[in-house]
Amino acid sequence: MSNDSGALAAAIANNVRAQRAHRRMTLDELAARSGVSRGMLVQVEQARTNPSVTTLARIGDALGVTVARLVEVADTPVVRVVGSAGVVTFQHGEGSARLLVGTDAPAILELWDWRLAQGEHHDGDAHPAGTREMITVIEGELTLTVLGQDYHVRTDEAALFSADRPHRYANGGTSTCRFIMVVTEPAELPDRR
Repeated sequence: MSNDSGALAAAIANNVRAQRAHRRMTLDELAARSGVSRGMLVQVEQARTNPSVTTLARIGDALGVTVARLVEVADTPVVRVVGSAGVVTFQHGEGSARLLVGTDAPAILELWDWRLAQGEHHDGDAHPAGTREMITVIEGELTLTVLGQDYHVRTDEAALFSADRPHRYANGGTSTCRFIMVVTEPAELPDRR
């Protein structure tokens, strides 16, 4: 392989492995869904081959991603600036949750800026196993409820918790509560052969 084809094979290997891990899919499961042999998938994930477009399309279809996503050589730029137009805002009542920036597998991270008006709350469903959240309160006081236990996080305080169980963020105070949250999902899980 030339240097260019070696870089492409390495990128494909990384992307296929990351996408499969993100979906908690074994090699055997991916082989069954894609119709690509387990042996070929091993070669692809170890960057020992440059698969054909047909093979990539079958793998991409099974993973629910495009071929373009599988062949991205530069998965994450050294610096990625997200302008205000790129911030996604979810309104809820008078409050909001803004997803400022996030990364894709295998290092899944999200950075959020939350605002809860007086009396508002948000119930969070259990995230995938091993997911953790870190919160720091910028204004007001947040009542964080995990497994039926309330934790009061005040301005300039922080909390870390396992978010793989139902949880609630609530503002029982007399003013707006603003907090910054980082969500991290576990890195690649070992293959369950």
